[in-house]
Amino acid sequence: MRRSTSSEARKKDTREKIELGGLIVKAGLRYEKRALLLGLLIDASRRLQDDENERSRLTALGAEVFGHDGE
Repeated sequence: MRRSTSSEARKKDTREKIELGGLIVKAGLRYEKRALLLGLLIDASRRLQDDENERSRLTALGAEVFGHDGE
């Protein structure tokens, strides 16, 4: 039973990583250097800690892009 749980956890982790990678592609950043991508994410994380307006703005931007998926 423990192996099954461990295997399921690995599958879930792998799926999550694939989905997160897909967000990088969707944002048009596929060919950027990893250091740049990490820097962008760290900067965004720091800005979001203190700025609910920025969080709302970026959430709306992302939702808009996801909304255009069906078109």
